[in-house]
Amino acid sequence: MRPEQGQEKHNKPSLSLPEVSLEKQVNTLEKPTGGISESTLSIKGQLEQIKQQQSIPESDLPRTQFTSDALLAATRKYAHVLKNLGKETFYHALIKRDPVLVDEHITLLVDNEVQVAYINPNLQEFMDFLKAELKNGFITIEVTVTEQSEQDNKPVTGKDKYQALARKNPNIHTLKNRFNLDIEF
Repeated sequence: MRPEQGQEKHNKPSLSLPEVSLEKQVNTLEKPTGGISESTLSIKGQLEQIKQQQSIPESDLPRTQFTSDALLAATRKYAHVLKNLGKETFYHALIKRDPVLVDEHITLLVDNEVQVAYINPNLQEFMDFLKAELKNGFITIEVTVTEQSEQDNKPVTGKDKYQALARKNPNIHTLKNRFNLDIEF
């Protein structure tokens, strides 16, 4: 049995909604609440506090003497860490040439200005690693671009490659002439 449509309306209870006012009340504060003082709102003040906490007096820094072999081992160790992190440019710059050590000053030789621009932002981390690894807080690092000679330039074309091989071994000319070889350039 189906109830008629008119009966359905009478069976449902009627709901009455309370009246809601749409006026928005604005909350205002007369002064800041919380435990923040005006001195902690200064960024410069916070940076100075951090620097004071992090700076260690020079008398407390370790000054262990180290050799160029120890420097080379620490550099290669850091280079392999960089390779695992995906920083190939820095890795290749550290592996290609050995660092030059004069007292506690280290000079890194790189090929071009692009490598210098890539290494400089990461140089502080590298210096901190070396200071910890070599137990010497007075290490300084400088990145310089090397003077490239013609010998550093790799031959690109076939003709350049043939000439470079012929300079290393003059018998290549004899071999070419004896067997009547035609070398494509």
